[in-house]
This record gives sequence, structure tokens and C-alpha cells, in this order.
Amino acid sequence: MKKDPIDLSGLNTYSVFDRFSKVTVEHFAKPLDAGATVRDLISSLPQQFAGVDFPELVERLAAAHRAGRPIIVGMGAHVIKVGLNPLLIDLMERGIVQGIALNGAGIVHDTEIAMVGRTSEDVAQVLGSGQFGAAKETGEAVNEAINNGARENIGLGQAMGDYLISRDYPHNDMSLLASARRLDVPVTVHVAVGTDIVHIHPSANGAAIGQTSHFDFRLFCSFISELEGGVYLNIGSAVLLPEVFLKALTVVRNLGHHVANFTTANFDFIRHYRPMTNVVNRPTMTGGKGFHFTGHHEIMIPLLVAALLDELAS
Repeated sequence: MKKDPIDLSGLNTYSVFDRFSKVTVEHFAKPLDAGATVRDLISSLPQQFAGVDFPELVERLAAAHRAGRPIIVGMGAHVIKVGLNPLLIDLMERGIVQGIALNGAGIVHDTEIAMVGRTSEDVAQVLGSGQFGAAKETGEAVNEAINNGARENIGLGQAMGDYLISRDYPHNDMSLLASARRLDVPVTVHVAVGTDIVHIHPSANGAAIGQTSHFDFRLFCSFISELEGGVYLNIGSAVLLPEVFLKALTVVRNLGHHVANFTTANFDFIRHYRPMTNVVNRPTMTGGKGFHFTGHHEIMIPLLVAALLDELAS
């Protein structure tokens, strides 16, 4: 069937000068001079999307700290592997971060950092020979610490910190677990059995892992019970910690704690369903605000820390 192109001569138009527009030149980025400060950089961002959200998160973090409200960091092991421990230790030393939640892989990599100053094996190179995760000292150290913790009826995070300090490892100053224990900052560890290399070692004790990790879940719930007016940051955990956070939040609300107005933020390489749903969106429906930022941890987290310290110095 033959058709002629539609005639556009009768299209109704309007003046662009009268129309509302979401982007104006006033919102554009501002060029920076050499030697600009972090504050200059943040204020130069275009007033669009993350250019608005990132400075707002920094302001909310600073406001929470000034008001004495908690700032809790939940993080996957990749944050450790890309070398961000010194920044988190500095925030603990400044009293800015009051608690850290880790997954099981976090304690593996942090322990290796403390012991030998390096971590993260080449999985592709050793998987074929069945050697992946078979480092003797790593398995023995982590499992001994967990077993000690079960006997002492303490949490997994505290048990790991105590163990590293007792061994006086040469790089304890770079360890989150040892540093947190030194500073008396609680660390909770949330383990899914079978996900971590130490679970394949003969020294692994499922009962001890479960006992100490469940202790830490209840301790984490105590953190969240005081989150009103505070901030929870989820960095690099796509599944486990977002689920733990949501369960802890429902526990404390069920028990009658008022936790309705707080800030959350998720930092990761890509946008995942669970952090967006369980950290950014659902928990803040009754108040507060959730944020999401996509990018490399090794760039985004130093930027966040530098911006926060600059804001707090003002």
C-alpha cells in the first residue's frame, strides 16, 4: 500500500523562551584553576544528577557527625583489595565512623594484609589445579580466631581483631580488624557458609562460624537501633550486606525502636537490585533519603572522604 509522508505544516508549536527547561547554563560545570581545593571541585560540579546528590550526601554525613549521630559502613571485600583500608582507619581514628560491617571475604583479605602485607590470589591461575583458597596460614589463622571467639562467647569481628593483635603481625597498622579493635570500634562480620576460602580448610568449624556471626548480627542490630539521624553506607556489597541491613532494620522496628529518618548511600561499580531496593529505596520510605553512586571504589571513596573532611573543617 502506497503512503505519502505526513504533512507537518500544521504542527502546533510554542516559544522556547516561554517553556520550562530542566537544564540551564547556571547549572553547568565551572572550570577549575590549578591548585583548586576539594571544596572548589565539589562546588564546580554541574548541578545535575550526581552533581547534586554527591554534595548533599557529604552535607548529610557532616551534619550527622556534628550532631553525634552514628555513621556505619557496610562493605564488601573489594574495598579492602583496592587499598582503601588507610582511609577507613583514618575515619575511625577521627571518630567519624563508629562501626563497620564486613562479609566473610573481608576478614580473609584483611587478615592476609595484616600477616604478609598482600592479598588476592590469581584465581584463574590456580583454580584448575584445585589450589584456589588453599593458603595454609590464612585458613589456620582465620579459623583459629573464630574458634577462639566461640569459646569466649564473643562476636566474629572482635575475635578476629583480638587474634591479629595477639599475633602482633607486621602490618596490623593496615588492618581494619586490628585497627578497629585498637580503637574500640565495633566490627561485625556476616558470613554465608561456603562462600569463603577458609570454609574449605580442615580447621573450619561450622558451629563456631554460625555462633560468632549470629552474635555479630545481633550486635549489628544494636547499631541500627540507634541509626535515627545517622548514615549507613553500603560500599561494594551487592547481595549479602543489603539483605543483612534490611533484616536488622525490621528487627529493631519490630522491637519498638524509632528508626525512621536517616540517610543511606550505595557505592558500587554497577547498579544492583538489592542495594537499590534494600539500602537506597525501601528503608528510607518513611523518612530520610537514599543515594546511589556508580563508579570505582578507588576513586569514589577517596573523593567522598576528602570532601567530607573538607566540609567538617569549614
